[in-house]
Amino acid sequence: MFTGIVETLGTIRELRKDNDNLHITIHSSLTPELKIDQSVSHNGVCLTVVSLTEETYTVTAIRETLEKTNLGLWKEGEIVNLERGMKLGDRLDGHIVQGHVDQTGICKSVEEANGSWYYTFEYDRNLSNITIEKGSITVNGVSLTVVNSKPNEFSVAIIPYTHEHTNFKHIKAGTVINLEFDVIGKYVSRIHELRN
Repeated sequence: MFTGIVETLGTIRELRKDNDNLHITIHSSLTPELKIDQSVSHNGVCLTVVSLTEETYTVTAIRETLEKTNLGLWKEGEIVNLERGMKLGDRLDGHIVQGHVDQTGICKSVEEANGSWYYTFEYDRNLSNITIEKGSITVNGVSLTVVNSKPNEFSVAIIPYTHEHTNFKHIKAGTVINLEFDVIGKYVSRIHELRN
């Protein structure tokens, strides 16, 4: 479990295909604190550390993960948002994030708003995911509040701190992003479906 509060950024150093798997080696300031078998959120995708060096660590994404996320589009040198699993007893500053991406979305637009930014994202509504006005959403592992919720799109407002300390500054119109919809919203939506 994660909170959606990004700890730091990492840089993809190597991508290596192995049958249907993709081994991803990342350079990060978190590396000295990691251990093998530890879960780390990478742009909202929970992946397990499988090997370590002094400066880098490696995780493996299987076909299922590559098909449901944007990991298959990653390139060496790309910057990713990183968060270690939350500790029991810590404050939950974001919201409950499982690290299980529901689907990808596409950035439709980025608007600067006198010191903050509005990002609008579109997603495939046929996958039965929904956003709720003022509800939570995870975009590339970042816990955010939904504004302007519509059946297949929503916007988020990004403060300068988030813009500077996550990979949001690299997102532009056309960028494919990972989405994890709020687990509570998914539960309520499923109950509504069953009742109707």
